[in-house]
Amino acid sequence: MHDKQRKPDEALTELRRRLSDWLATSGLDKTQLARRTGMGRTTVSEAFQTDGPVPSARTLAALAMALGRPTEELLKLRRTAVTEEAEPADEKGPGPGRPIDQWEPHDLEVHPAGIALCEADLPRQQQLPSYVPREHDRTLAEAVRQVQADRSRMVVLSGTSSTGKTRACWEAIRPLARAGWKLWHPFDPTRAEGALKELSFVRPRTVIWLNEAQHYLGDMHVGEQIAAALHALLTDEARMPVLVLGTLWPEYAREYTALPATGRPDPYSRARELLAGRTVSVPEGFDAESLAAAARLAQGGDRLLADALTRADTHGRVTQDLAGAPELLRRYENGSPAAQALLQAAMDARRLRVGLHLPQAFLIDGATGYLTDTDYDNLADGWAQAAFAELAEQVHGKQAPLRRITVRPSNTLHSVVLPGSHPGPVFRLADYLEQHGRESRRLACPPASFWQAAHAHLTNPDDLANLAHAAHARYRTQWAHHLGRRAVDVGHPNAHRTLVTWLKEAGRHQEAESLMRQFTDADDPQALASLAIWLANAGNRQEAEALLRQAFDAGNLYVLSLLADWRREAGDHEGAETLVRQAADAGHP
Repeated sequence: MHDKQRKPDEALTELRRRLSDWLATSGLDKTQLARRTGMGRTTVSEAFQTDGPVPSARTLAALAMALGRPTEELLKLRRTAVTEEAEPADEKGPGPGRPIDQWEPHDLEVHPAGIALCEADLPRQQQLPSYVPREHDRTLAEAVRQVQADRSRMVVLSGTSSTGKTRACWEAIRPLARAGWKLWHPFDPTRAEGALKELSFVRPRTVIWLNEAQHYLGDMHVGEQIAAALHALLTDEARMPVLVLGTLWPEYAREYTALPATGRPDPYSRARELLAGRTVSVPEGFDAESLAAAARLAQGGDRLLADALTRADTHGRVTQDLAGAPELLRRYENGSPAAQALLQAAMDARRLRVGLHLPQAFLIDGATGYLTDTDYDNLADGWAQAAFAELAEQVHGKQAPLRRITVRPSNTLHSVVLPGSHPGPVFRLADYLEQHGRESRRLACPPASFWQAAHAHLTNPDDLANLAHAAHARYRTQWAHHLGRRAVDVGHPNAHRTLVTWLKEAGRHQEAESLMRQFTDADDPQALASLAIWLANAGNRQEAEALLRQAFDAGNLYVLSLLADWRREAGDHEGAETLVRQAADAGHP
């Protein structure tokens, strides 16, 4: 049978049969195919499902390319499959909108998702992760079932930026695509003007897409007229069924539904009536059940979700992470030289195990070494303030590349205030950029300005000790010694031992001995024993034995055995035996 003679259902069946045959002969499974195309596992699976929506032309082209098959065969079958009658001809014309299947989600303002490497050369903005249904999706699904039963419905999702509202609406209408429904997204010449002009011409089996519904209902000139026209459409039996989907930030939803004060104007009376019972809240993050579902999809091969969960599995803000990641990376790659330098200093600090809270003074001084000579010469007065302001501008999901934070006060009953422990303003690097820095800069060694700034401005003992180790591993020996000494000075409990070892390795024996003697005064048993061994090796056995006795009194039972060995070596077997019995009496075998 020729394609042009096929019925739509037969064409769709043949399309899926060919896809299945091609997949079988390719030796791939659907997870591998999803990885090769760069599409989500759900999108690929639905292309093979008997009851799934008609795959988009772009989906079929990507599948054919990944399977090494001709694209045109599938596209011919698809054109036949989507000619199924949508609604009877109407003397008033077809009405606004075009078939749902002809829309791409990003054209409807679904945010581009996080960035993950894929085998296919798909543009970043085409990538979407697999979808994780949540509670509000049940309300949307019920609305779709109602319109499929020829009743009109309206649902407005209310939630903060990048919580997944628009993607939820897109996923909800996909079952309507196969039934020949159209989608109308009014935006020309403006959203409000386009909606008001065409609402009266909407025909049955149309989805009206009011993303960012404040542009329609909140318009100061025609917002109330649009609300009234929508109410008339939803109650007009001659034009049923239609589905109106919208999204709103919570502040707009509260403004439009709040009752006015007595005697005050009521600017949103029609909008309030329209939204009553039709608004559904979208939570800020995934709950435990949704996180578990996302984790299963990640384990099944969805690298976008897997990447996001490395950062969001504790707070649940998965959609915000996915939406913000591409813009965060763009802001880093296209930022001013000063902004890039601040971010690189912050990235290096985090990957070298400095804490979350990065002092502003450290970042400013550290950033100078990341600038080229030309960029440094071109710095204007106030460059740091301008760069911090640039990096504080938020992207989707209320994320900023580098944002100032307020550190919570310690809940510890007896907290210790260290010298210089009030570093002024502190900043936090966006989680996505931190992870990007760990990967992209893993082989980079920070410039001298970074180590100098750390020595001058960091006060946390763990931060200083970690950076000392990082400097030592990168053969920045002098900075390792300086940072190690700073860690000792601000009270790190073990930094002196490490520093003594490094000083010995560098042949700086006098400094090592001086440092060990400094901690001998603190009655540290291990330090006492270390200094004793040092002195014994240097020939000062008498002082060494006195220090071992002191270490024993401070709680180190093992030193008596060492002291007994020294006595035997000196020929004092009776003294050695006495020490062995003393060690046994103290509980040391």
